[in-house]
Amino acid sequence: MKLLVLGGTVFLSKAVATAALARGHDVVAVSRGVSGAVPPGVRHVVADRDAGLPAALAAERFDAVVDVARKPSHVRTAVAALPDAHWVFVSTINVYADEATPGGGPGTLPLRPAVGEDLDSLDPAAYGGMKVACEEAVRAGTASSTVVRPGLIAGPGDPSGRFAYWVARLARAAYEPGAQVLAPGDPSDAVQLVDVRDLAAWLVDLAEARADGVYDGVAPPVPLGDLLAEVAAGCGAAPAWRWASHAALEAAGVAPWSGERSLPLWLPRPQYDGIVGHDVAASLAAGLRPRPVAETARDTLAWLRATPRATVTGLTAAQEAEVLRALDGRPA
Repeated sequence: MKLLVLGGTVFLSKAVATAALARGHDVVAVSRGVSGAVPPGVRHVVADRDAGLPAALAAERFDAVVDVARKPSHVRTAVAALPDAHWVFVSTINVYADEATPGGGPGTLPLRPAVGEDLDSLDPAAYGGMKVACEEAVRAGTASSTVVRPGLIAGPGDPSGRFAYWVARLARAAYEPGAQVLAPGDPSDAVQLVDVRDLAAWLVDLAEARADGVYDGVAPPVPLGDLLAEVAAGCGAAPAWRWASHAALEAAGVAPWSGERSLPLWLPRPQYDGIVGHDVAASLAAGLRPRPVAETARDTLAWLRATPRATVTGLTAAQEAEVLRALDGRPA
């Protein structure tokens, strides 16, 4: 198979190029070349998608295209240039307008209104709306297509630093016997993620099969307590968990999900129960094969140790200690 990866230098798109190359496919990657290098053996075409695909590239025949773009104009011009290839478009669960209802997925949850213009915004509504417009362009303009909507993607190379927060924190806990580790909400709260390598392998599967359909790209939901226990096991830690309610975290000035002074994987409940509770039976039936979270944690820890400047978002050690003191009623 001759595969065009629109990207190929960062995280998921790089993992797709790596997985396809390992299977013996002819892989071409298109990027500006400013975010990193493509995997060895991948042909790199340097181009800025604001200017469209290079004419010489559009003249080539590709069996499949994998695209992770968020700008509708990028997707529209690429689809117009290569309409006969099978397209695998990587969207997002942020396309869903209903974030509260668990057990939903493609065909059961309403979508956000499409946003056809290129907005410079990562606001979930704008980002999700642009991805809806991208999906529409792919589904309407290609001979065949697969749309995959991932949630939280974890694993080595993660530029968001969200899952990496827990790996880094529990790696420290391995050397702090008996020390408390702050955990958000209730251990029974559901959470979902997917290892980048499992998602990438599945995207290549879908390209090879020219599979038609729309899927959510996450593993089945699991209790947060179980997931964090797996992360701890992958990091060689046996922490003393200190679970804090959503109200207590808010009172302590802790932000949800990501960013400064945040506790990643925490989302206020029940208004966000749907984001981390998708029914992925159809995705598993279509070949998604999630690995154990402990393995993802172990490999992410190895990557963090080999990459000192890797992004790790969330509470600093000092901030976590401050919150723990506040929860226990101790003076700051």
